[in-house]
Amino acid sequence: MPAPERLRALPPPPRSLADRAIDDVRFIRGTMERAVSFTAVPGWGGVLMGAVALFAAPLAARAETTRGWLFVWIGGALLALLIGASNLAQKARAQRESLLRGPGWRFAMSLAPAFFAGACLTWVLYAAGHASALPGMWLLLYGVGVTAAGTFSIKPVSMMGLSFMALGVLAFVLSPTFGNTLMALGFGGLHVLFGLWIARHPHD
Repeated sequence: MPAPERLRALPPPPRSLADRAIDDVRFIRGTMERAVSFTAVPGWGGVLMGAVALFAAPLAARAETTRGWLFVWIGGALLALLIGASNLAQKARAQRESLLRGPGWRFAMSLAPAFFAGACLTWVLYAAGHASALPGMWLLLYGVGVTAAGTFSIKPVSMMGLSFMALGVLAFVLSPTFGNTLMALGFGGLHVLFGLWIARHPHD
């Protein structure tokens, strides 16, 4: 008696039109999100920016004059800005994203107005003898700029901006003696926290 023929494996059932349509929509949505979002946000660069602020905070606290306190924080801010900009440019090149057009340009231009306003108000408040308002103003305006830039970037950027804004409001509510501490929590702690988050989840 001849051996029975082996049963051939049945081909998988064809995918339904609805399943294929869902996959197509997911692909198109993902492509569009990548096209309008700037993802070259500093991760480890943000951690280094936070480290600069954590180093500057105790130095500023020991300053004997308001001018000395101001110089420490401005110097720290310029160094952190240089670190952040260098890391951002490096990531943008690696991901082939441009800072001069598209989402990268919109990201930068969303930050610029708040930074410019902060620089102008720093001079005005210091000259008027209201340096105690600087921590709240810096934290609040930095948060405004980062939140605006987050519109064109990944989710953690907006969340970080809102956190800075909350600390800025808190700085205005609390006694001026907490200003330096809140600056350390914001420019130091928040940058480290969100920098680690972005470094580990760069596309979230």
